[in-house]
Amino acid sequence: MSATIKLEALDSYPEYVPIDGLPGVGLDLRYASADNFVGRNLYGAAQPARLHRDAAAKLAQAAAELARRQAGYRLRIFDALRPGRVQRVLWDIVKDTPQRVYVADPARGSIHSFGMAVDLTLEDEAGRELDMGTGFDDFTELAQPRHEAAMRAAGRLSAAQLANRLLLRNCMETAGFRAIATEWWHFEAEDRNWVRAHMRLIE
Repeated sequence: MSATIKLEALDSYPEYVPIDGLPGVGLDLRYASADNFVGRNLYGAAQPARLHRDAAAKLAQAAAELARRQAGYRLRIFDALRPGRVQRVLWDIVKDTPQRVYVADPARGSIHSFGMAVDLTLEDEAGRELDMGTGFDDFTELAQPRHEAAMRAAGRLSAAQLANRLLLRNCMETAGFRAIATEWWHFEAEDRNWVRAHMRLIE
């Protein structure tokens, strides 16, 4: 892993860009509030609604693709660049529990901490969050894309909920993001091994 960059120094690195002004993108930063599984604001005064410019460009493409498919729909961002210091807080909470599969070990580095991952959902033309079958940071098999076929067959995931997930996934993948098997809301802008080998972690 390359040298790290302090979150407070990001203004000196123009490759990390704000995403709050992107067309078709709204913010609902859960770790900048108490509305998360930890139950408190982990970002404090710093609310890093940023991504590396490569990821931000793909996010803009995904928003445009969504608007093309469903006029008036927008992407709602739950988390973007997540500094390593916040990742360690999350890891310390789950590391000795079954939920550890959902949180990257900070020793390796979450792709969020490189500004190359985003957590998000969809909202309709009225600003209502679409039903994905679970909420954000739901630590159950129902939230996992790898179990969607089984959950649909068992009646635990409705046709409409699955269609909403697929709309999100298709828009993100069309823009060049990669989905993962364990969280319907998480997408990465580049291969995680490449990111860890070639990019600098934000601390």
